[in-house]
Amino acid sequence: MASFNKVIIAGNLTRDPELRYTPKGTAIARIGMALNRRWKNDAGEMQEEVTYVDVDAFGRQAEVVAQYLKKGRPLLVEGRLRLDQWEDKQSGQRRSQMRVVLESFSFMDGGGGGNRGETSDPFEQTAPQSRPAAPAQGRPVPPPVHDDGLPEDDDVPF
Repeated sequence: MASFNKVIIAGNLTRDPELRYTPKGTAIARIGMALNRRWKNDAGEMQEEVTYVDVDAFGRQAEVVAQYLKKGRPLLVEGRLRLDQWEDKQSGQRRSQMRVVLESFSFMDGGGGGNRGETSDPFEQTAPQSRPAAPAQGRPVPPPVHDDGLPEDDDVPF
């Protein structure tokens, strides 16, 4: 039986990223995102719903996310769904939560919640096995990226 697990979401961070390290030294960043949907109902009135999604980033991407993102910042995430299951220590009940595991991401503004007056960021952070997205029309082509996610000239791309 075939299966496919791919998620693409765009929204705003609901809190600052939480960066932790495993005993072996792997970085893990947890971020919360709010995804807004707006539509008109049958009466022509605007309706809105918000979906909250938790996202986990690993390795160098986790460190970049934690360093450059803050609450309220817009972000585009590509990843896969993962179901976490555990037993609640207080109640003993079985619990579960669906999360997105980040595979690549793109900043959607110039940083700092728009404080610097920049527009969209032309660089995308991708996992080493992922292929980078083609740059949008009118944007410069980003420099080649090493496995650590940084351009060859070691300039920070945002």
